[in-house]
Amino acid sequence: MFSDYRGIPWQARLLIYLTFVPNVAIGFIYTDLGYYLITFQGIGHTEAGLVITVMGLTLVVESIPLGIVADRFGRKRMLILGNLCASLSLVGFALTNNYALILLVAVLEGTGEAAYAVSVSALLAGHAGDEKRTPAFSFLNIIGWIAGAVGAAVISSVVGLESFGFDLGQAHMILFAVVGLLSLSVTPFLLKVEEGPSFERRKEWLPRKSGSVLAKYLTYSVLIAVGAGLFVPIMTVWFNAAYGVSDAISGLVLSITSLLTAAVVAITPRLARRYGLVKATVVTEALSTVFMLAVPLSPNFPVSASFYVVRVFLMNLSSPLTQSLIMGLVSPDERGMASGLAASLWRLPNSLSTTVGLTWIGAGLIALPFYVATALYVIAISMFWVMFRDARLPEEQSMAQASAQSSSLEGPEVER
Repeated sequence: MFSDYRGIPWQARLLIYLTFVPNVAIGFIYTDLGYYLITFQGIGHTEAGLVITVMGLTLVVESIPLGIVADRFGRKRMLILGNLCASLSLVGFALTNNYALILLVAVLEGTGEAAYAVSVSALLAGHAGDEKRTPAFSFLNIIGWIAGAVGAAVISSVVGLESFGFDLGQAHMILFAVVGLLSLSVTPFLLKVEEGPSFERRKEWLPRKSGSVLAKYLTYSVLIAVGAGLFVPIMTVWFNAAYGVSDAISGLVLSITSLLTAAVVAITPRLARRYGLVKATVVTEALSTVFMLAVPLSPNFPVSASFYVVRVFLMNLSSPLTQSLIMGLVSPDERGMASGLAASLWRLPNSLSTTVGLTWIGAGLIALPFYVATALYVIAISMFWVMFRDARLPEEQSMAQASAQSSSLEGPEVER
């Protein structure tokens, strides 16, 4: 299994390693921001959802122009800008309880996510090359899930901070500031990341070469984004509403979930090699949807959490597969723009539906987010199969040509 990861170029590995601490910050903020704002800042469910929506809307508005800038002037600059903005946003959430300022901090966080989104995938695809692109994205996801687990687990340290005389609200504020500053400290090391051998400045503003592929992929992605937004960013809130469980407990469960997902994601290159990117994506996402439907039907927190754990690692087995697919099918000089479009048309519906999900939870409609998400996932997965079942990636075409050449050299098979 691990042989798939040998030979990933150093610059690709360096980029992946440097995403660890920033992903700890992302895992922390998306596990606890809603709970923190509602419980300790006294903000209502809908208002807290609006903060997350503003983060997403900012990403949507800025990712496309930032993607254009990244393709024309360099993706490394966008990577650094993304880390600066996202890191400082955590410090901002810690320093203010003024709702207007919180919304401004949400804009800063969204800017960071946008710059980060248009740069990481494009840089990684360029450094990894076609042969190691899928293993590289799998490795990126492994590191991301481990970092997310650390970010979720950090929440439990509020108990330790209370022993130093801080109340629970102060402990949460300290954590936001510390995690943000740790993420900020990575910025000087990002200067060592190179643009990559395949980087060419684009002259056109629109992704004309990859428009058809992007239109198909984004149709699928938007439906998944709407469904996921109804519950994924607010699971600590959902577990609290459904079973009365605090974020210190549910955050630990989500941390364990991330660790298990990191371990399982390691098999994605093998799945891709054996079944192909498209078929492996469809099967894992379909199985995940079954377990997702079971989460709100569970009688208690342990059973519900167990179903959610299985749902998460099955669904996210497909993440490196779809990332590799889109980066493999689009033109190399349009990868920044493609990443920006994918990010924006994910986060816009995802953020809007998060507000809907929080509103439903606040109204006592606990199971409804999962029921609606299940219907959306079924439609999206079916469409993905129809649109991409005949897609051929560059490395798959090379393997097919090599196989054909080998067969022609061997001559016709003779019955024995």
